[in-house]
Amino acid sequence: MILGVLPFFIVSQLGATAELLGIIEGSAEAVNNIFRVFTGVLTDRLGHRKPLVILGYGLSSLSKPLFAVATSWQQAFVVRVVDRAGKGTRTSPRDALISDSVSKSQAGKAFGAHQSLDQVGAVLGPLLAFVAIPFIGIRGVFWLSFAPAVISLIILVFFVSDATGLIKQRGLYENAKEVLRNRDFVLLLVALGIFSAGAYNFSFILLEAGRLGVQTNYIPLVYAFLNFATVIVGYPAGILADRMGKLPVLGLGYLVFTIASISGIFLTPNVASGFLIAAIFGAYMSISDTVQRASIPDFTKSELKGTAYALYYTMIGFCAFIANSIFGAFWTLESPAIAFEFSLVTSIFGIAALLLFISRIKKKQQAP
Repeated sequence: MILGVLPFFIVSQLGATAELLGIIEGSAEAVNNIFRVFTGVLTDRLGHRKPLVILGYGLSSLSKPLFAVATSWQQAFVVRVVDRAGKGTRTSPRDALISDSVSKSQAGKAFGAHQSLDQVGAVLGPLLAFVAIPFIGIRGVFWLSFAPAVISLIILVFFVSDATGLIKQRGLYENAKEVLRNRDFVLLLVALGIFSAGAYNFSFILLEAGRLGVQTNYIPLVYAFLNFATVIVGYPAGILADRMGKLPVLGLGYLVFTIASISGIFLTPNVASGFLIAAIFGAYMSISDTVQRASIPDFTKSELKGTAYALYYTMIGFCAFIANSIFGAFWTLESPAIAFEFSLVTSIFGIAALLLFISRIKKKQQAP
């Protein structure tokens, strides 16, 4: 419900610029990924996943309604950061828990199922917001969002089983050192980092939809359409990754991102264009998020998955801050087209780095 209207709420009602929105989103995602590091290491040390998942969902559930009482972009900034801290707290333990539940050959399908089911809520939420806004306003939607959050916590506490048989691990330095001894894991992070350094987030797609002609009241429908694309693509992408290989399918996802960036440069302003670029970006999000997360366990030991995800999210968070901040600056100081051109160039370099990494892995597999 919230994310579909939040960018416009921050810009139009709280007075932030697109540049400030980029800093807010970049900072929030950086905090998100910093917490993923801490709890990723902590879940390996504890030998448990579920308590940290509950803590993370609880923190986000309690913070999101506070957008309703924000009167400045600075206050919204604080709430957004706290919300993303909750997301960061739960993400590494949750991903490790998903991975613990399936074999490596089924990881793509498992993360694809998670991606699609997660995005079902991201489709229904904006649709509910679209229906509710004329009656209760944007701030009312923020309060309303507390209800499904509480329901999800009840399901998590009483119906989700924790991982079993995990062995408590050592501290951050020892675990990270062990994970980073795998050179392939390090090179994978490098390739992903090059691409991620220019990967803007969905907020700018919503702003672009508005620039292309979609009225503000219909932006939640654009966000719903974006997430509908992720629902449709996520599970098939996971199945395809299990069958064809995760890294080639990830390369396909990166290619879809370049198409989205090209669309941002050349699409003719009209309502249909706003929905089209949202669908393309949603497909990219689904493929990328599904396959990247499913790939991490291939390059680390089972008992160190939490730490591996922590290192992965450290890199992603740092790059998210850079990407969104630079993209927002280009958008404000130059033009949206220049911002999309920046991301187009970085994505091409990222695809090239990933192809080199795939070639390295194939050579190792073919070596006697």
